[in-house]
Amino acid sequence: MGGKGGASGSSYTPVTPNHSETAVVYKIGIYGWRKRCLYLLVLILMVTVIVNLALTIWILKVMDFSIDGMGQLRITKKGLRLEGQSEFLRPLYAAEIISRKDQPLVLESARNISLNARNTEGNVSGKLLVGSRDLVSHHKEFLVETPQGKVLLLANEDEVVVGADRFRVTGAEGVVFEGSVQTPHIRAEAREELRLESTTRSLYMQAPEGILLDAEGGDFTAKCRTDLRLQSKQGSIMLDTKNIEFKNLPTSQSGASSYSEAYELCSCANGKLFIADGASGCRASLGTCPE
Repeated sequence: MGGKGGASGSSYTPVTPNHSETAVVYKIGIYGWRKRCLYLLVLILMVTVIVNLALTIWILKVMDFSIDGMGQLRITKKGLRLEGQSEFLRPLYAAEIISRKDQPLVLESARNISLNARNTEGNVSGKLLVGSRDLVSHHKEFLVETPQGKVLLLANEDEVVVGADRFRVTGAEGVVFEGSVQTPHIRAEAREELRLESTTRSLYMQAPEGILLDAEGGDFTAKCRTDLRLQSKQGSIMLDTKNIEFKNLPTSQSGASSYSEAYELCSCANGKLFIADGASGCRASLGTCPE
């Protein structure tokens, strides 16, 4: 388009690359020993997770975990239910503890069992201690009732009430009362003796209407060291029997024959009795009626 010697409007000059400059290549990632350490760490974590998962499943299986509870412990609508024997290392707080209908409730301890009741302020208001040698109860009142609600035993600071129809004591030494005893009836067992005894002081029986001493199958014996007194303030003392025997009475020797067959029962002015010869007219000899 132009002349041979003329110049055109544009020209192209090829560029030859400079082989003296080297290209820099950056590798992205982890290579070498770092990569092997990372794989080892991931492998250890995987093994740890698998072992933990296996142990967790084993524990759940052994402890019998379920949605209702674990092991012998079950959670019901009425509370907690324990089957078999259970051991508590800490205090147990519960409003009610009951056993199955066909099984007894057994509380066992290596030392003692203590049951405490607290009031609204949190203070101990009642305590029952069951030890290896004793049973101790700390309460204002101790009450034992039958299933029908009848009082069998009531004990408080003022009195002790035995509400049973029959109070039986089987000890060989009997019962010792330090104070007075009030009862409408005292009876011994069949074929056994009833003995009322005071070893160091006197025995005193009193009733507003009367005292009945009855021995249907045997003898009635009253013994004392000094005097035996039968006193009736308004009425009389009646001895209703076929035979009345007076033993060891003093005998008046005033005119009495040693071979006399008939004797009289006489009384001194002080009330003492003696016997005399039937023909003496109850004449007392010297020393028969001491003052």
